[in-house]
Amino acid sequence: MKTNPLLKQIVGLAEEKKAEDLVTLNVSKITSLSDYFVICSATNLIQVKAIADNIKDNIKEKPFRTEGYQNANWIIIDYVDIVVHIFFEEAREYYDLERLWFDAKTVKI
Repeated sequence: MKTNPLLKQIVGLAEEKKAEDLVTLNVSKITSLSDYFVICSATNLIQVKAIADNIKDNIKEKPFRTEGYQNANWIIIDYVDIVVHIFFEEAREYYDLERLWFDAKTVKI
């Protein structure tokens, strides 16, 4: 299966800023919301924003919507087909998206 180029770029940009526990889920078979979720976390709020900024500043396509930037506990960058979730680690544990989307297939990038 060929990896989506935008997905690969987003993952690479998150890794550049030391995103932790990075997981990519193919949710296309279980929801019409999106094709992929990229989920990652950071140990502090500055790093959460740095990951989000690196993605937004280096992706040519502008996101449809960005949410959560003010408090930075959970920033969502919505590229329609790909939704990026960047969590402060405590918020990630609380919301546990991987458990909620347990039936999604993990994609290796």
